[in-house]
Amino acid sequence: TPQWDTLGRQFVEYEQMAPFLIPEEQQRRLLDFLPLFLKAWEQSAGVIVFPNIQLLASEVSKLLTKEIKRNINGKPAEEARLALEQLLQQKGEAEDGCLLLKSVYLLSQTDLRTMCNIIGSGLPAALMHCLYLFFTFPLKKTNDDGETSEDDAQTQEMLVKIMLNMYREEQGVEELLAADKLQSLIIATASLWDQCSHSWKVPTGRVLRTISKAQTKTSIVYLQAVDCIKIAIQNLFKLADTIPACDVCEAASIVLCFVKDSYPISSALLTEFENNDGYRLLLKILLKCEGLQQNEGDPYLDEILDMLTCLTTCGKTELKVSGNIVHPQLPHFDFERTRSSGMTVKNLQAFQVLQSIFQKSNDQHLCGRILEAIGTIWAWDTVNFFLLEWTLQPINQFTDIIHFKPHPVQVQFFRLVESIVLDLSYVPHEILKKVQYLIKENIVPFCTLTALRCLLSMTKKDLLFSDIFRDSGLLGLLLALLRKQAKILRKSAGTHLPGLEEGTEKELNAVMLKMVAALTAGSVRNTVVLKDYGMVPYIKIFLDDECYRSATLSILEQLSVINYEEYMSIIIGALCSSTQGELHLKLDLLKSLLRILESPKSHSAFRTCSGFNGLLSLLSDMEGALQDPPSGLWAAVGQNCILELVFYTLQGITAALHLDPVNSNFFQRNGLFEKMAEDLGSLGCFWTQAEWQISLSLEKTRTFGEFLDAAFCSSEPFPMWLKNCIWILNFLDHMVKGTLHLESYFKGRKPEIGEASRDDQEGPQAQEDHPVAFKRPGNKLAASAHRLWGNPEEKWDMGDCAIVNPGAVCVMVRLLPKLYKEGHSQLSQEIQCAVVDHIQSLVKSEKSRQVMCGSGLLSTIITSCQDAFRNESHPLHLRLTRVFEKLASQAIEPDVLR
Repeated sequence: TPQWDTLGRQFVEYEQMAPFLIPEEQQRRLLDFLPLFLKAWEQSAGVIVFPNIQLLASEVSKLLTKEIKRNINGKPAEEARLALEQLLQQKGEAEDGCLLLKSVYLLSQTDLRTMCNIIGSGLPAALMHCLYLFFTFPLKKTNDDGETSEDDAQTQEMLVKIMLNMYREEQGVEELLAADKLQSLIIATASLWDQCSHSWKVPTGRVLRTISKAQTKTSIVYLQAVDCIKIAIQNLFKLADTIPACDVCEAASIVLCFVKDSYPISSALLTEFENNDGYRLLLKILLKCEGLQQNEGDPYLDEILDMLTCLTTCGKTELKVSGNIVHPQLPHFDFERTRSSGMTVKNLQAFQVLQSIFQKSNDQHLCGRILEAIGTIWAWDTVNFFLLEWTLQPINQFTDIIHFKPHPVQVQFFRLVESIVLDLSYVPHEILKKVQYLIKENIVPFCTLTALRCLLSMTKKDLLFSDIFRDSGLLGLLLALLRKQAKILRKSAGTHLPGLEEGTEKELNAVMLKMVAALTAGSVRNTVVLKDYGMVPYIKIFLDDECYRSATLSILEQLSVINYEEYMSIIIGALCSSTQGELHLKLDLLKSLLRILESPKSHSAFRTCSGFNGLLSLLSDMEGALQDPPSGLWAAVGQNCILELVFYTLQGITAALHLDPVNSNFFQRNGLFEKMAEDLGSLGCFWTQAEWQISLSLEKTRTFGEFLDAAFCSSEPFPMWLKNCIWILNFLDHMVKGTLHLESYFKGRKPEIGEASRDDQEGPQAQEDHPVAFKRPGNKLAASAHRLWGNPEEKWDMGDCAIVNPGAVCVMVRLLPKLYKEGHSQLSQEIQCAVVDHIQSLVKSEKSRQVMCGSGLLSTIITSCQDAFRNESHPLHLRLTRVFEKLASQAIEPDVLR
């Protein structure tokens, strides 16, 4: 721009005339030029377009250096400090110093070549002298609020910014060594921190940390020659006894920066630090930080801990240790192939400080940071875990004292132990023995709980731990503890024992059960141990508490692997002995039963243990449960839960019948299909009157599938009794096809410790909300219906589905006349017609006809039709009997069919 061009010409004239001017005149002309330069900078939005900028920077920096020296040379420190204040002030008659400072400030932010010219002017040493005076000799001049004025703050910011820009360059650090103020300032921070200028503490720390990062071999030799680190350590020892912990941390972190940052260039300062009890100083300072508030002094405390962590890798020689790998180990672990990344521990002295802090302190923040540091060291190189554990044994030793630490520290510690297995794929047998001893002693229940959770996580990683924890005696220990707790529960017999089953103790029982479940999962040998300990009767006791049930059922399911009869006896017995209100106990038992019935080998045990009669007794106990409105105990239970119980009961029966001719024959021969029809009919949603209603002339007819869609997926109002009937018929339809045990309509839920029981969450309100829930298309039952029946536009053609359980057809026929409700004659008979049509569609396929003919149930079904329809001229009776009589005439002997 023209303005910068004009300034450029003026400065060229100044250069040409300067050799012929006396120093005072030369200085005056430069000072007259600077306001024009600053004005041009302001008007060009901070952009400098000046061809001779390096020369200008050199001239201005030399003049500022000269003025600083003129004001402080030969004066006592306090006077020199005051003179500097006056030189650099922004108001008053003499503004030359401020003008020079601002110009250098702007020029120092341009480019590296310009910065090199500033550094070469002698300014680095001069400004270091200024910083020393500002830090060491505070002025009492403040504003009314006791803070430095805004102008002083701006001056400070410019000075600090210039120093940061200069000292981040190695040349800048070399230049400041021309004076002796660097070592003086470092020592001052270590001795006068409580007496220095408060407003200059943070800026001084920023400047010294910048210098530390740019250290050179020359600067290190200089600091070593004047015993800088040695003197600083001596002063910090004294300071640590007199000032607060957060302040001594701030001062010590500056000194430690020089030690840590210098190491890649030379080990001299680290050696000086170690030879003068530097580690003992750090231990003293860090232990002094116990009890600090979370936000008090944390940045500097954390900085010291981070630097100390880094120092663990600073050493001349690699540690050479050979540990004895205890077997067994995980299959993919191979210590010989563990490669070093170079970030290995070489300085055990530094690590011993971290270890000693954890051992001597119970402060949550301190101990937590130590564990973080150890985790960081392991992350640097896998070898570090072995180097430390085979020398100083930190984790091994920490296990002995972890129960004294705050709870969050215990959690963090056991996560670290867990990571040895999960991340390093190593089994630390000695550590695990100590953890097991901790569990056995149970000095602090929370610690025992956390330790057990850690072992549980390991056990789930690999089956190897099932053998390890059995051979170590942990399985036996847990079984003994559970036996004791089971006896206590049995004695309480449902009564509340204050403090016994609350909080941590209850959680501990739950985790012990989970641990036993994990140890027996996939391990027949461990399951045999459990049985040989005589634990089965005691494990059963935990079924009653919903918090323990999931793990208990898992244990019992493992028991079925070696003895199906014992498992079935326990589950069927628990189902039959459960009370009407223990709805969710029944649901959980049924879901467990279904998992075991997936194995065909379990079907015989189910039958011999009265499984069929047991499940049907559940239906009998639910008499009137689905009546509308509900009454008695059922009023407190949502109908959704009742339907869920019906569903899982029928699922269990279907699973036991699936592809099992012996069970199917048993069920049929003992009239259990008829018993099922009777029990379902008494649930309360079916009509119980004996009289059959006169057939009406129906205005419209819908298929069963369309009824399902209308009931659950549309806004058409349907009475609750009919919805429940349709669901039960749905279940039976899938039972006919042998697929009910494969369906999933209800989302199961296992309450954990800390969650309310499902029984506590449901009540009368759940039942009241039930009808509304069914009307929503997003309801899980409605969604299940949609999955079951597909798209209603497909007309619900189920003709190709084969019949697997013909006895379920008999049940559907027996329920037909009960699909009635007074006041709903039209709707009732419409659904009856839809069900008859659906039954007819089921026997259309050749395969279904063969099954029906060979079942021996045709006469039973025809009798059921006659019992259902007392009026033989009823059109529905005629339609059904015609179909089944025709099938009966085609029937051949079952052995011929086979």
